[in-house]
Parts: sequence; structure tokens; C-alpha cells
Amino acid sequence: MSDTLRRYAVLIGVALLVGACTHRVQMEAPKEPITINLNVKIEHEVRVKVEKELDDMFSEDSEVF
Repeated sequence: MSDTLRRYAVLIGVALLVGACTHRVQMEAPKEPITINLNVKIEHEVRVKVEKELDDMFSEDSEVF
């Protein structure tokens, strides 16, 4: 085998090995539905509203404390 032919054979072999090592990405839909828990947001809104009402009440009647 000549030097040039040997180089081409090595390059083709390396190309085949690198091509065989590529990753395959597969996407599929989840089997269970996606659920989002919003309890934290609702609780936060209630707390902010109550705190605002308390601040308003204390500012109107400052003789309480």
C-alpha cells in the first residue's frame, strides 16, 4: 500500500468512527399532564392585601399604639 492510499484509508476509518459516535436526541410528549401549583402566589397576594389594610388602619388611627 502506498503512503497516500494508507492516509486515505485512515481518514475514512476515522470519519466512520466519529460518525458512529454522534448522539441521538429524541423528543416525546410527557405521559402525565403538566400541573402547576399556584398556591404560593395566591397566599402571597392575600398576605400583601392584609398587610396593606393593616397599614392603612394603623395610619388612620395612630392612637392604637
